[in-house]
Amino acid sequence: MNVLIKNCRIVDEEKDLFGDLYIKDGKIDNYGRSLNYDTYTIDAQGLIVMPAFVDMHAHFRDPGYTYKEDLHSGSLAALKGGYTCVNLMGNTNPICSDMEVVKYVLNKAKELNLIDIHQTVSITKNFDGKSLEHLDYIDNNVKFISDDGKGVQSNLTMYLAMIKAKEKGLTIIAHEEDNEIVTIDTRLSENLMTFRDIYLAKLTGAWLHLAHVSTKEAIEGIRKAKREIQNLTCEVTPHHLALYNYDYKVNPPIREKEDVLEIINGIKDGTVDIIATDHAPHSTQDKEKGAPGISGLETAFPVCYTKLVKSEEISLNRLSQLMSSKPAQMLGVKKGKIQTGYDGDVVIVDLEKKVKINKDEFLSKGKNTPFDGMEFYGEVIATIRKGEIKYKKGSVKFDNR
Repeated sequence: MNVLIKNCRIVDEEKDLFGDLYIKDGKIDNYGRSLNYDTYTIDAQGLIVMPAFVDMHAHFRDPGYTYKEDLHSGSLAALKGGYTCVNLMGNTNPICSDMEVVKYVLNKAKELNLIDIHQTVSITKNFDGKSLEHLDYIDNNVKFISDDGKGVQSNLTMYLAMIKAKEKGLTIIAHEEDNEIVTIDTRLSENLMTFRDIYLAKLTGAWLHLAHVSTKEAIEGIRKAKREIQNLTCEVTPHHLALYNYDYKVNPPIREKEDVLEIINGIKDGTVDIIATDHAPHSTQDKEKGAPGISGLETAFPVCYTKLVKSEEISLNRLSQLMSSKPAQMLGVKKGKIQTGYDGDVVIVDLEKKVKINKDEFLSKGKNTPFDGMEFYGEVIATIRKGEIKYKKGSVKFDNR
């Protein structure tokens, strides 16, 4: 697909310039001043064009829990939030422990042709906490393994998993929760497992990616570890950097103000690599029964823009790096930058528009959000994947010249 976006401010992790952007045959072909092509044209005067967002951590509940979310509704939610690529966790039914489930997800995503999807496989078979033999049978369609939502409780199992991951070139996405401690102290639970896995990563050389880091102690531990090893990355979520002392069921829980401040410090000094949504949709009934999680894809950009850029904590370039280029790099996809030859995946946003979050307008089946009724700056106007407009805000009209 070909499209010319005119009169916009173009921003990625390095660039911040005014001009036009041309996408040809689904790839970024040119950008600069006064471009002229005989093709579908979008007049984006007063708007920002950024690389579309890439989510390292989401749940679409398909197969098995499609009353919460499915690949179609999850993809639509992603597009509304400005995302064109997501990495899905294995908390499905059946649990994603084999290539049959992986292929089901990838084939369905290809058929839908809405966004690009990567499927994570469980570290232990069916989250049993001990069996690793299934990892011998996964192919190079899989880049990440994770027992997200459970965590690997056994020290020996995690040690052996890291050895296996190093051999196969896999990255471990670690859910850090000590089940024996968590009912007593959720902070201690996260910190103990974080420090354990950092030590094991040092020992084995396996690549460790720490999911949804939420405590000041974990951030500091990661900061120190990164001075010694290269095989360590981490993510934080929009809700953990925007909320504190807030009563909303999520795992790990919303922390204290000092934790939020340290997360923001970690973003500013480079300790934090990625902002990931941990999009975890639930039905109203499941949420009322205490299911932890937030439906986060549709609110991530305005929350992060307002809390980090609008408040002058970081630049828009740095936010683009956190939400686009770095997760794209980890996934090994040519997305996340405004660069010739990269996928023509971009998002058009209005930074001046104040939006009031309304969960009833979510495209996700999951309406579970603590941000309902709150106001933030930064609205996604359109999401373009490989040169094709996949989402457009209903009231927006584009010129076709």
